[in-house]
Amino acid sequence: MKLIPNWRQAWRMLSVQVASLAIVWGALPVDQQAAILALFGVGPERVPLFIGLAVIVARVVSQQQADASAAAQRAGGPGGPTGPV
Repeated sequence: MKLIPNWRQAWRMLSVQVASLAIVWGALPVDQQAAILALFGVGPERVPLFIGLAVIVARVVSQQQADASAAAQRAGGPGGPTGPV
């Protein structure tokens, strides 16, 4: 398995943040999930749709901060292989 060049900056990536929200959502008790969904008038059968759509959008949106970090790591700049950990 080979990690992406800027794996240490993964927490800044929108797709990772959306996936983290999905994990938190799954960890909530069912009654809390139902209460939150009721606030928005959304049925529980729609949750996978919204999570999947959010992951797709987060994955394809340009994330310049993460892209710049990856470029710096490839070049050996600050935060790169020779930079601070």
